[in-house]
Amino acid sequence: MACIGERPPPLDGFVTSLPTNPHARDLSKLGRPKSVAARVLRERIIVGALATAACFSILVTAAIIVVLAKETIGFFQFDEVSLGEFFGGTEWNPLLGAEKHFGIWPLVAGTLLVTVIAASFALPLGLIAAIYLSEYASPRVRATLKPALEILAGVPTVVYGFFALTAITPLLQRLSPDTFGSYNAMSAGLATGIMILPIVCSLSEDALRAVPRSLRDGAFALGGTRFDVSVKVVVPAALSGIVAAFLLAISRAVGETMIVALAAGGVAQITANPAAEVQTMTAYMVQIFLGDAPAFGVEYKSSYAVAATLFVMTFVLTMIGQYILRRFREEYD
Repeated sequence: MACIGERPPPLDGFVTSLPTNPHARDLSKLGRPKSVAARVLRERIIVGALATAACFSILVTAAIIVVLAKETIGFFQFDEVSLGEFFGGTEWNPLLGAEKHFGIWPLVAGTLLVTVIAASFALPLGLIAAIYLSEYASPRVRATLKPALEILAGVPTVVYGFFALTAITPLLQRLSPDTFGSYNAMSAGLATGIMILPIVCSLSEDALRAVPRSLRDGAFALGGTRFDVSVKVVVPAALSGIVAAFLLAISRAVGETMIVALAAGGVAQITANPAAEVQTMTAYMVQIFLGDAPAFGVEYKSSYAVAATLFVMTFVLTMIGQYILRRFREEYD
C-alpha cells in the first residue's frame, strides 16, 4: 500500500503515456496569429482591384460612345450630308467627286445579306453538333471533338478571308460557272458561318448540359427515345441559352471585317442575290482607313457614322438577347 503523497505504481496492462506522433506540428513554432487588420486590408485591395477592372470596361465603352457620337455629329455638319438622305437614301457613293451619295441602306443590306447566309449555315449545324456532343457522344469522343471544334475560334479572320478566296469561291464557280464571280456574298457568308460555328456549338452545348439529369430520366421513364428526349425535352429546357448563343454568333457575324473585306467585294448595293458583289459596313470602314480619303474630309467622317450605325445594331441585338434570357430563363433545383 502506497503512502500518502507517493505516486501509485502503474497497473499492468495500462499505458502510462501516449505515444509521440512524429508528424504532429509543434504549436509553439507556428508564430503569432495573423493580424485582423492585415487580412481586412488584403480583402479591400482585392475588392478594389475587381471594381477597378469593372469600371475600366465601363469607361472604355463610354469613351467609344463619346468618340462615335462626336465624330458622327461632325459628319452631319457637312453640306453634302443630310439626315434624310443618310437614313432614307438607297445609294452609297462617297468617293465619286461631286456626285457623292450617303444613303446607308446599301451597306446595311450587304451586311445583313452576309449575316443571313452565315447564320443559315452556322446556326442549324452548330445546334446539331451541340445536341450530338451533349446527348449522344461518349465522354472520350466529347473530350476530343469539342476542343478540336473550338480551335476554329482561334483562327485569325484574315485566314478565313483567304480561305474564302482560294477555296470557297473556286468551288462555287465550279458548281455554277455563270453565276458566281471572283467576289460574292455567298463565299463571304459561308466563311463567316465557319468562323461563328464554334461559338454556336460550344455555348449551345454548355446550355444543353446544364439541363438537369432528372428531366432526361423522367422522359425516358415515360417511354421516350433518346431523340425524343433530346428534341422535345432538353432543347426546350435550354432554349434561353441556345437563343443567347445564336444572338451572340449573329452579333459576331455582323461585326466581321476581314472576311467580307477580302471576299465580298466593294460594290455597295441593295440586293438579296447571294452571288452578287456587295460591300458591308465594316468593309467600307476598312476601305476608308486605308488612306485614300483625306483625314478630315466628309468621306473620312462618314466612316464614323457607319460605325455608329453598326454599334446601334449590335447593341439592339445584345438587348434582345438579354430580354430573351430574362423572359425564358429556366431555373432548376
